[in-house]
Amino acid sequence: MTGKTEKLLSILKLQPVVPVLIVDDAKSAVGLAKALVAGGLRAIEITMRTPAALNAVKAVAAEVEGANVGAGTILNARDWEAAVKAGSTFIVSPGVTPGVLAAAKDSSVPLLPGAATASEVMTLREAGYDVMKFFPAEQAGGAAYLKALSSPLAGTLFCPTGGISLKNANDYLSLPNVVCVGGSWVAPKELVAAGDWAGITKLASEAFALKA
Repeated sequence: MTGKTEKLLSILKLQPVVPVLIVDDAKSAVGLAKALVAGGLRAIEITMRTPAALNAVKAVAAEVEGANVGAGTILNARDWEAAVKAGSTFIVSPGVTPGVLAAAKDSSVPLLPGAATASEVMTLREAGYDVMKFFPAEQAGGAAYLKALSSPLAGTLFCPTGGISLKNANDYLSLPNVVCVGGSWVAPKELVAAGDWAGITKLASEAFALKA
């Protein structure tokens, strides 16, 4: 196991659920992250899907004690460089490209690469990756599919993301090849818009109580 893999696992094992956030207003990011950390969710993924995302990463990295902020939806080397410069402690991609793998190889920041098929997992294994994001989890076959991969692809760990909620999270967390799950349900848009940080802390606490 490489040092970067150990670093990534130390972050993912902080909690059973990694919040996957789409941040529309960077000003709300600090309050949101503090609410999640207060509920026990210290590893936080902010996806690069909005113009506010990079500023949100910067703000959380600088102002939220105890948070490990990562950048998600990294699609190329340019995105990687910007996310690391903003303060990301880990990087998440929905899939992989040669450019993303090259950026990861040259960086001290660990990558959680996306995979959805046995062939993609095998390709990443050859590239030195043992920990991956299974995405989109529900749409790609769900917990039953991931369970079927556990024997032929033994030694690979996954963070399933996509379509996961409080109702089905334990279906994944009970699998031997799952280290944690990613989910957006802990930060509903309506609660973020209302600044209901207590409500988000409650949801985070429920998620933290799930068995990893």
